[in-house]
Amino acid sequence: MKNDIKSSEGISRDNIEEQHKWKLSDLYESQDVWKKQKKNLEGEIEKIGSFQGTLSQSGKKLFEALDFYSNLEKEFLRLSAYASMLSDQDTRESEPMGIKQEMTHLQTRLKSVSAFYEPEILTIPEDKIEEYIEETSDLETYRQYLFDILRRKKHTLNQSEERLVAQAGLMAGTAHEIFNILSNADLPYPEVQLSDGNTVRVDPTNYALYRESKNRKDRKKIFEIFFETLQKFHRTFGTQLYGELKKNLFYKNVRYYDSSLHASLDRNNIPVEVFHKLIENVNKNLDTLHRYLRLRGKMLGIRDLQFYDAYPSLTKEVDLTYTYDQARVLIQNSLAILGEEYNRVIDQAFDNQWIDVSPNTGKRSGAYMDGIAYDVHPYILLNYKGNYNDVSTLTHELGHALHSCFSNKNQAYVNSHYPIFLAEVASTVNEALLMDYMLKQIDNKNERLALLGNLLDGFRGTLFRQTQFAEYELKIHELTEKGESLTGDRFTELYLEIFKKYYGHDDGVMTIDDLFGVEWAYIPHFYYNFYVYQYSTSFTASQAIVTKFLDGEPGIVDKYHAFLSSGCSDYAIPTLQKVGIDMTSDEPFDLTIKKMNQVMDEIELIIDEE
Repeated sequence: MKNDIKSSEGISRDNIEEQHKWKLSDLYESQDVWKKQKKNLEGEIEKIGSFQGTLSQSGKKLFEALDFYSNLEKEFLRLSAYASMLSDQDTRESEPMGIKQEMTHLQTRLKSVSAFYEPEILTIPEDKIEEYIEETSDLETYRQYLFDILRRKKHTLNQSEERLVAQAGLMAGTAHEIFNILSNADLPYPEVQLSDGNTVRVDPTNYALYRESKNRKDRKKIFEIFFETLQKFHRTFGTQLYGELKKNLFYKNVRYYDSSLHASLDRNNIPVEVFHKLIENVNKNLDTLHRYLRLRGKMLGIRDLQFYDAYPSLTKEVDLTYTYDQARVLIQNSLAILGEEYNRVIDQAFDNQWIDVSPNTGKRSGAYMDGIAYDVHPYILLNYKGNYNDVSTLTHELGHALHSCFSNKNQAYVNSHYPIFLAEVASTVNEALLMDYMLKQIDNKNERLALLGNLLDGFRGTLFRQTQFAEYELKIHELTEKGESLTGDRFTELYLEIFKKYYGHDDGVMTIDDLFGVEWAYIPHFYYNFYVYQYSTSFTASQAIVTKFLDGEPGIVDKYHAFLSSGCSDYAIPTLQKVGIDMTSDEPFDLTIKKMNQVMDEIELIIDEE
């Protein structure tokens, strides 16, 4: 849900127009009100223990316990949203950072004192729960929640063990936290002088910026210096990544799963076959990626394509810049196909200060949507500077926001939080519809090439690169589960093998220098526990959905709204089936590969005419 874009120091927040700031007072009128509500919540959390031993007594008792906890969690998330967004407005401020950290400790407390819930529910026979639901109609709201707990029965521990696992959560994020500090703050990144005479510090931010440089010598210099820096610390990066793998191994073992992959995917009842099918399909279609890379070399005029040639724009600079008001018009025109109700909510987002638009000094970089405050509305953080990617980022985050709005409106709180597997579908549907609309408006060859090149880069980065990461993540987890000790050198060796295969190194498609095998040390997603594959699956699902919209499939708007409205009232795979997408089949992937080849067909046609 988070999509980093180029950062900017911006200006003082006081100088930004009020309508371009999000309105946090919709959550709490002031920090004093927030503090008062947090104190009230802390008192309510201590009452949870009074329900211990009562959940199996009757349907009424079970409902009372579930409803009490549900209301506490709902308020906790609202408090957390406020604390997090207040801090993100200016990350230099210590007080907002402090209250954000307070919520982490409160979350651990909430999980610890409620650890008896699932073990007690598991003592109730399935037929008894059906009986309770029949006699206490309000329990119907919790049907999916209850039967999902029963589904995971063999992976749930007793009360004291669950409390210990909850307490282990205090340590679970340590490897990732160390990675963030080392990578973003403590690593001594060197400076380098570029061809224009400017000297830049080659840190992750400038690496991401200058790897897109049109000057090939500058790109090569930036890549070599950045990866040489990572290489100097590869032992430290390797130790912390191995720590992350051992953490996942701990949870896999303590909950009796067959693998770390199974443990991760089972949370949302995703069959492991979906993961394996993605990797299998991508590997069968690496020739499409290689076609893209050869086309990239042709468009850039480079015969010996190197990895440092993977990021610069495929085309000459074109003026694809838009004011924020222009972006709104483009987005709403492109999303008109999604129906009147959808666009009415978009109007509310723009008109009622759901969006924090502009960069300001100290503001968190990138973009995200926060929709966890069930009783309020979603919020969007942007750093809008006016290029096409910013417009695309805005429509992406609006996709998340509308998903949350439809889900919260149509589901009770307990069923409102759609899983990550579905989260990127709604956002990438919006991106694809925007791109289709833009291409229908633009005849200029250079502008079309710029947009088509942007689209192709999305296919490469989302479908192939994220699956490359997923395949590597699977490999290193499997080796850890077999008892192999992984070092920085071993991580690099394993990464290079997959890296070179994807980019056609041995076939002369793109040369991958051995130095760049340490790229694994740069990727934060390896600390997200089998997260990245969902970018790829969501991308293929959204491409299939957009095809249905553009083909004018009867009833597709209503089907899509039903999908958006489902929350977690059902599992992810059947929820996507509501809109006619079967993620256990090859169809979504095949449609995506077909679309990528069609884009390359058009690009080749344009450049051959010149």
